[in-house]
Amino acid sequence: MNNSQLTVRKQIMLVEDDLELASLIKDFLAKYEFDVSIVSDGIEAIQRIIDEQPALVILDIMLPGLTGMEVCRQVRSSYPGLILMQTALDDDIDQMMGLEMGADDYVVKQVQPRLLLSRIRALLRRVSHSTDHLIQSPTTEKDPDSLIIGRLIINIAKRTVSLDNIKIELSTAEFELLYLLAKTSGQVVSRDSIVQQIRGYEYDGLDRSIDRRISRLRKKLHDDPVRPNLIKTVRGKGYQLCAHFN
Repeated sequence: MNNSQLTVRKQIMLVEDDLELASLIKDFLAKYEFDVSIVSDGIEAIQRIIDEQPALVILDIMLPGLTGMEVCRQVRSSYPGLILMQTALDDDIDQMMGLEMGADDYVVKQVQPRLLLSRIRALLRRVSHSTDHLIQSPTTEKDPDSLIIGRLIINIAKRTVSLDNIKIELSTAEFELLYLLAKTSGQVVSRDSIVQQIRGYEYDGLDRSIDRRISRLRKKLHDDPVRPNLIKTVRGKGYQLCAHFN
């Protein structure tokens, strides 16, 4: 990885209206060579995220101007980077809504600094590894950066997806999940394997975030939720991207 790639990867935008807390987080992450900018208003955050395109956004839910949920929803079509939501303590609704809006992961506020650092590193490492893997292992002769499955085209270098030549807008988390299933199309991938590869820790048997991401993927890919022919659920085992679909 060259120096310019390293610089981009280290840029973080912290959207937090508690300026004392934001300053503490910024100082802590600076020790690990992260360049953190602070935005304290939801409305300002939208334009800043779109204009600056940081590698990762740490996004609080309760903000002046607009909520973090609304910020996440509005930037997703123009910002392909990572979004880490800060949710209220044990608030499953906030966590679920954050993932539905396109967040890649969440931490409970106020998170311990080292746990926050661990989550940030895991998210950035996940994106870096998936891109490197494709560049080293071309999948087609026509386009070495693309994985083509029937009418579905996934370009890892550009991080784009198209179906029937129509571009599909996906969040980073949705893209990673689709690519993971596509790499082994025709095979069943267990929930445990998906959680391990995407989120970096073991599946606890209760986490439903992967199921919700599958649901969003089906919706965006216009896959029948009742009788899906692209992403199938294999009861008791996991999910399968069909190698051949209608």
